[in-house]
Amino acid sequence: MTHEGTRAAASLPLTEQLNPRTVALDTLDAAGIVRLISDEDKTVANAVEAALPEIACVVEAVVARMRVGGRLFYVGAGTSGRLGVLDASECPPTFGIGADRVQGIIAGGYGALYKATETSEDSAAAGAGDLQARDINARDAVIGIAASGSTPYTIGALECAHAAGALTACVTCVPDSAITRAVEIPIVAATGAEVLTGSTRLKAGTAQKMILNMISTATMIRLGYVRGNRMTNLLPKNEKLRHRAARILAAETKLDEAAARELLQAAGDVPTALVMHETGCTRAEATGALEFTHGVVREAVALVSRESAP
Repeated sequence: MTHEGTRAAASLPLTEQLNPRTVALDTLDAAGIVRLISDEDKTVANAVEAALPEIACVVEAVVARMRVGGRLFYVGAGTSGRLGVLDASECPPTFGIGADRVQGIIAGGYGALYKATETSEDSAAAGAGDLQARDINARDAVIGIAASGSTPYTIGALECAHAAGALTACVTCVPDSAITRAVEIPIVAATGAEVLTGSTRLKAGTAQKMILNMISTATMIRLGYVRGNRMTNLLPKNEKLRHRAARILAAETKLDEAAARELLQAAGDVPTALVMHETGCTRAEATGALEFTHGVVREAVALVSRESAP
C-alpha cells in the first residue's frame, strides 16, 4: 500500500477499516469462516468491559429521569435502530412497564425494521422531527445508537433532545466521533475493524446489543421491577409465560406450584399476586397500591402494610 493509501485507511473510522486478519476470508471453507468470526467476536466483551463506567453512569442518569415520570428513547438508523427498537419492545413483557416508558425510534419508521431504508439516515431534520413528534421534554432520556458515530439522523435527534433539556447519551464504536461530542455521556466500545469490512451488524452490532441489554436491565432493576434475580413483573400473556410466572411466584412465596397457579389466576399477574400474598389485601387494594407505586412491588407492599397498620 502506498503512503497515501495508508493515510487514507488510517483516516477511516475504526469500524470501516480493513481487518488484516480476515483479508483471505473468501478463500476459506465454512469451518474456517465461522472460526474466524468467532475469534473476532471474542474481542467484543473486552471492548464493552472497558466502557462499563460510562454504562453505569448512563443507567443512574436514566433511572433518575424515569423516577420522575420521564421516558427512555433509543434512536438509531439501520442495524443500530433495529437494536434499539428490539430492546425497547422487550421491556414491557419482561418488566411490566407501559410501552410508552421505553421507546425505540428508527430512521424510516417501523417499516425499516424489515426493509432497509438507507437514505433515511442522512437527514438530521428527520431525526429531530421524529423526536419532537413524541413531545420530548426535560424529564426524558435519549440514547443515540450509531456504530460509526456519524449518522446525521441520530445526531439530529440528539441535538433536538439536548435543546429540550433531556438527558443525552450515545452508544458507538468509534472514539471521538461526532456523536460523542453531541451528548452528555458517550459510551464507546471500540470493537475495531469488522470481519467483513464495514459490516457493522457484526462486532459493532454485538457490542451495541450487549450494552443495550445492560442499560435496560440495570435500569429496570434499579427502578424496582425485579426482586432478587427474578422477573417478578413479568406479564404472563401466553402459555409459556404463564408457566414461568407460576414458577416465579412459587419461588417468591414458597407456595407449591398448584397453589401459586391458583393465586396467579385470582390476582391476574405476578406483582398483584405478590402484594396480595405478602399483605393479605384484596386484589383491588393490591392493584391500587401498584398503580400508586408505578408497579414497584416492594413499595406497594410497604404502602399497603402502612395503610392497614392500627
